[in-house]
Amino acid sequence: GTGRIHFDAAELHADTLGTIVENRSIVRALFTELADSNVTVIDGVRVQGWSAGAGIQLDDGRTQSAKLVVGADGAQSRLRQWSGLATREWDYDQQAIVCTVRTRQPHQYTAWQRFSPTGPLAFLPLLTESGDEHYCSIVWSQDTAEARRLMALETEQFRLELERAIEQQLGVIESVSRRFAFPLRQRHAKEYVADGLALVGDAAHTIHPLAGQGANLGYGDVSALMGELGRAKELALSPADQTVLARYQRRRKGENLAMMAAMEGFKQLFARDELAIRWLRNTGMRWLDNLAPLKNRIAAEAMGIKR
Repeated sequence: GTGRIHFDAAELHADTLGTIVENRSIVRALFTELADSNVTVIDGVRVQGWSAGAGIQLDDGRTQSAKLVVGADGAQSRLRQWSGLATREWDYDQQAIVCTVRTRQPHQYTAWQRFSPTGPLAFLPLLTESGDEHYCSIVWSQDTAEARRLMALETEQFRLELERAIEQQLGVIESVSRRFAFPLRQRHAKEYVADGLALVGDAAHTIHPLAGQGANLGYGDVSALMGELGRAKELALSPADQTVLARYQRRRKGENLAMMAAMEGFKQLFARDELAIRWLRNTGMRWLDNLAPLKNRIAAEAMGIKR
């Protein structure tokens, strides 16, 4: 369509709208912090089971006990399953294709996104250790049949398809890394907490990646849980106290559901291709782009800035 929205950090008096951080950098930083802490890292074993009464059973025969276990074991969380916490979920019938590309033009520290009836494409700027500004991470979410077709293409054919899809916004795509694809599914735990357990991140909720908010919601969970545990310590309460866990759930559940509903609305809006819907969508985007206060409020919410 002809609709377009442009977000600029300067309009919010901020240095950046966000930061793209590679997972390996986050993991490296976390392990650096762990090395300087009194946390004991148990590595080279798997968790075979858990219950509030029996604790955590490891596959080497050991058992670990704790007043509170935090389930941060991903979308297929075994801890969530063992605790009996139910979920509400459905398939998007889409797959996300991810890879890294090098473009002829520098990315200008700008994220680009294009929407099509079969799904969105995002180019996310990366900065190499040498300072090269020509690399982007891409997330191309497409209906399952189209994603499979794209994944089956030879690298050169895929490169050309990608150039067309992004309308050569950054010029010629000079190289494409190995591609990976994974199915997209929305999932939300009906309860985030159980006796002796609190879920965070993908263990509690997964969301469509079109706005890149999945990890941010997880960080929000961790921040809220840490805040409640700190408050519990000040009040001499157990970290597994039901009032403590209930406060954590109340703080996060509404915000997560609101973001998930917004992303589902965006997905459905851009998936519709009827003439009237296209006209309303394009007109609405142009109108919003010219309405700075509302546009900037949306950007601030996505950045986690409360106004």
